[in-house]
Amino acid sequence: MTQPSQRSGFQTLMAIAIALIGLILLAGGAYAAFLGASFYYVIAGILLFISAILLLRNSAASLLVYAALMLATILWGLWEVGSDFWALVPRYDILGVIGILLLLPAATRGIQQPVKLSRIALGSTLVIAILVMVYSIFNDPQEINGTITNQQPAKAQAVSGVAEGDWPAYGRTQGGVRYSPLTQINDKTVKDLKVAWTFRTGDLKTGNDSGETTNQVTPIKIGDNMYMCTTHQFLIALDPATGKQKWRFDPKLQTNPSFQHLTCRGVSYFDANNTQGFAASLQHKTSSSAQCPRKVFLPVNDGRLIAINADNGQRCTDFGNNGEVNLQANMPYAYAGGYNPTSPPVVTGTTVIIAGSVTDNYSNKEPSGVIRGYDVNTGKLLWTFDTGAQDPNALPGQNTNFVNNSPNAWAPLAYDAKLDIVYIPTGVGTPDIWGGDRNELKERYANSMLAVNATTGKLIWHFQTTHHDLWDMDVPSQPSLADVKTKDGQTVPAIYVLTKTGNVFVLDRRTGKAIVPIHERAVPQKVEHGPQTAGERYSATQPFSDLDLAPQGKLTDKDMWGATMFDQLMCRIEFKKLNYNGIYTPPSVNGTLVFPGNLGVFEWGGMSVNQDRQVAVMNPIGLPFISRLIPENPNRKETAKGAGTEQGIQPMYGVPYGVEIKPFLSPVGLPCKQPSWGYVAGVDLNTHQVVWKKRIGTIRDSLPKLFQLPALKIGVPGLGGSISTAGNVMFVAATQDNYIRAYNVSNGDKLWEARLPAGGQATPMTYEINGKQYLVIMAGGHGSFGTKMGDYLVAYALPDAK
Repeated sequence: MTQPSQRSGFQTLMAIAIALIGLILLAGGAYAAFLGASFYYVIAGILLFISAILLLRNSAASLLVYAALMLATILWGLWEVGSDFWALVPRYDILGVIGILLLLPAATRGIQQPVKLSRIALGSTLVIAILVMVYSIFNDPQEINGTITNQQPAKAQAVSGVAEGDWPAYGRTQGGVRYSPLTQINDKTVKDLKVAWTFRTGDLKTGNDSGETTNQVTPIKIGDNMYMCTTHQFLIALDPATGKQKWRFDPKLQTNPSFQHLTCRGVSYFDANNTQGFAASLQHKTSSSAQCPRKVFLPVNDGRLIAINADNGQRCTDFGNNGEVNLQANMPYAYAGGYNPTSPPVVTGTTVIIAGSVTDNYSNKEPSGVIRGYDVNTGKLLWTFDTGAQDPNALPGQNTNFVNNSPNAWAPLAYDAKLDIVYIPTGVGTPDIWGGDRNELKERYANSMLAVNATTGKLIWHFQTTHHDLWDMDVPSQPSLADVKTKDGQTVPAIYVLTKTGNVFVLDRRTGKAIVPIHERAVPQKVEHGPQTAGERYSATQPFSDLDLAPQGKLTDKDMWGATMFDQLMCRIEFKKLNYNGIYTPPSVNGTLVFPGNLGVFEWGGMSVNQDRQVAVMNPIGLPFISRLIPENPNRKETAKGAGTEQGIQPMYGVPYGVEIKPFLSPVGLPCKQPSWGYVAGVDLNTHQVVWKKRIGTIRDSLPKLFQLPALKIGVPGLGGSISTAGNVMFVAATQDNYIRAYNVSNGDKLWEARLPAGGQATPMTYEINGKQYLVIMAGGHGSFGTKMGDYLVAYALPDAK
């Protein structure tokens, strides 16, 4: 009788390791199943433990049991997530590695026949797993692979007052289109782009700055001048052909770590001798300022608006008080950084219109979110729109201040010169996450698109995108204005209102009436786990647009992710413990999963609209957050001014709760929701259908330096917007990896990418000078987003012909 062979030490170690993994999965899986998650981990744990015992007994059945588990796991993975490579990785990776090790002779040295057949069975399942993974790389169920067939006209429609080679406003036009008619850089030539020049601002984050210190600027270019602002609001004029500095203005910003935002998205330009594109009929004509016929308006984060001579960088001393207006004037509970203008103002032929952010989730005694119009030459206050006041147009009097905590408008505004309407995207009146003390007046203009006469400040119409907001679902982007063709052949002046929820509300910008259907739908009404929130109420319905870029359907435990099956299991457990019943699940003391999270599907970057071709491109994201209310004494004493960040514990002084806001991450710091977390997408504006949608970005710069190697496309979050051109090219940076990329507008194919010296959390721009087209991006990073900080303005161009 043949005696069984002696086990090797490696075989014993393998058996012990498999048994321990099985016990861990059995214990964790039992808890997950008790919470209502998948039973897979219980079954896998049992089979692994049986396989380990059989391996210790030198039984070939050990490999057969493991092969059965491997085959079941392959089928289970495909049933849960389909052919999604990154979703399958944590389901297959640990088991696949162990399976390969079990095929080594050292792992089965003590096993008698039929070990060869058992190895063949196990090897076959591993081959199947590999084939599934290879197939999934090329068959991504999350991507949409269509082609937009709308043709680019031979000649782009001219924009009044905007030279073809210029980029004179934040969104190129004040209508926020982020589209250029230039074609030198196109889908055929873009692959040849090289760095033409790099300018370093010298303005870097200091130890006295907040965690939300960022570089989000999109420069503007008019003629032979480029203007940009930096993190600390230095205004710099450059030669757009060479990147050489012409002059620099220092506003002497005094900052401290309590500022919730320290950034400048852009500046605005006014030329008294070129008012083309402004309202044709004005109540009073602008008069040329003898001192500054051309001026740049600079928003400053400590609550000032400064007018600077565009030719020499000197203050326009006839504007306001020595060239500036104090935006803290008549402001309740004013403090440095409390009212914070971060976006460029709108400039008409007579008026400069400015809004700003108010510190989120700090207190119920905060400054007002009032929007104001000032005389473009003198700085005199012409009108106000205080979103929390009974009469929003009432000017402050001797004993009258603005209304505290009224909803603010921190994102860039848009302007229609023909209609003389300024479009104002508003947020919620802070504190954001508890609204038990808000009355109808406080919420009348919250989370809305306001259409206001730019000359008088009078409301024309408004549309609310979220009712009784408890999730920080501000209208976060500059709206985009475009004339679109409806199904009945009519051309309608439209406004595209992008939201954090992913809804894109398409309205007639004259009246606010829906062009794309909008439906009020029932949303969750109660807290499922833990105590009900004291003093709170919930809106029974919320508006949803037929044009929606959010991931569709509710998340389930199938959508949970991790680097391995272990942290994926922990994410499933945490998911089941949180309150979540879809979008608009109420905040709770227990903790609520907020998806889309407070970064939103859309942020301040907006979208790019090619009206000539009736096409829009954008870069939506999808990252869940956790919102956890913290019961507090509403009369507790304030200990510090400002929050310093939008994440972590926020005090919400004056209400019964504080709040903790954080991304929904696994124990190893990866998002618990499976990728993709970021996309690029193309929409046909004739049908308002998403024609293509592709993942964007890798985790190269999210890993330690040792692992910073080129990686497979996974789809990472981005902060920043896209632009497009008549050359059929979309440009976008924004992502957590330090790249700028170009995509084919027609089908979303990636055409080019370039490595940036720091994070590109900004929106690029393009222009032409001396017959040469340039692409420019600010690579300066983003503090709380975790990208590399820097001070680089990088310009790309095609090589000169030899």
